[in-house]
Amino acid sequence: MRVLVTGGAGFIGSHVAEALRDAGHTAVTLDVLLPQAHSGRPPGDAGVDLVCDVRDGEAVERALRGVDVVCHQAAMVGLGADFGDAPDYVGCNDLGTATLLAAMARRGVRDIVLAGSMVVYGEGAYTCTEHGPVRPGPRREADLAVGRFDPPCPRCGAPLAPGLVGEDAPTDPRNVYAATKLAQEHLCAAWARAVGGRAIALRYHNVYGPGMPSDTPYAGVASFFRSALARGEAPRVFEDGRQRRDFVHVRDVADANVAAVAALTGRPEGVLSAFNTGSGTQHTVGEMAWALAEAHGGPCPVVTGDYRLGDVRHITACSARLTEDLGWRPRVGFAEGMREFARAGLRARAGADVPAR
Repeated sequence: MRVLVTGGAGFIGSHVAEALRDAGHTAVTLDVLLPQAHSGRPPGDAGVDLVCDVRDGEAVERALRGVDVVCHQAAMVGLGADFGDAPDYVGCNDLGTATLLAAMARRGVRDIVLAGSMVVYGEGAYTCTEHGPVRPGPRREADLAVGRFDPPCPRCGAPLAPGLVGEDAPTDPRNVYAATKLAQEHLCAAWARAVGGRAIALRYHNVYGPGMPSDTPYAGVASFFRSALARGEAPRVFEDGRQRRDFVHVRDVADANVAAVAALTGRPEGVLSAFNTGSGTQHTVGEMAWALAEAHGGPCPVVTGDYRLGDVRHITACSARLTEDLGWRPRVGFAEGMREFARAGLRARAGADVPAR
């Protein structure tokens, strides 16, 4: 099949395009080359077939000629610097998705795989010993400031036990980026109903691996730690380092996209299906920092107690549906992946190279 990969020069998108080609598909890449992710890289060196903004409907429609499926990876990612980023997030992520879907409707392209995110859930699943499953609200800054990082039971204030989130859990985005990722899913669902299309949203967990952008305000925690180590600095771990995440390797995420492309032909029309996409193993942020530092040869991480409003405490999800329905399984284990990532190159920031050791 001929697959258009938006954001195809990006960290995840470039791996998706490579995996599609390895699977025998023709991958056509489109990217606007945002400086946050591609600083210092001229268009000719970016490995992209078409440089254009996904919000340019005419250019996108031309790119869709002969295309069977779209893998929509293009997005502005991360928590951002402050709420002043909101217009950029909404413009890139939601207006961009709407423009793409409109162009697909005009071209008659009826299949899409969306790069979703686990951030749509907000906090993860929690259980109170007295009240059973509960959904805590956003953490209060007053609690964070004095080191009370774990959300209490909203009914009795008792400590909670975190668990796994399933795809049927209610959504509760806690920051602008999360809100735009949920809006992307809603747009794809509305498009599928309107045109009889088929859509799959892969709700990525914390993706890491070779080629991550270095430490910009839009990078992920794995990139922050890896960038610090490359500079000879200690990774700085927020809160107490015990916040739980599922770190999934970018090659496994790329394989999930290939599986989703293959599965679209058998999916019902007019429906968006969501799949959690994680490694199936949970680790704390502190464990990840220590694993990277050890594999890199130091320095040792520093737990700061600092925090960011909009971050959630624990978010890990069950990816069994993706395995059972699409036959996908992660291949890269945590220890193996961290050893590789500790010495892999990162994408340069501000035009400067971040060397691998």
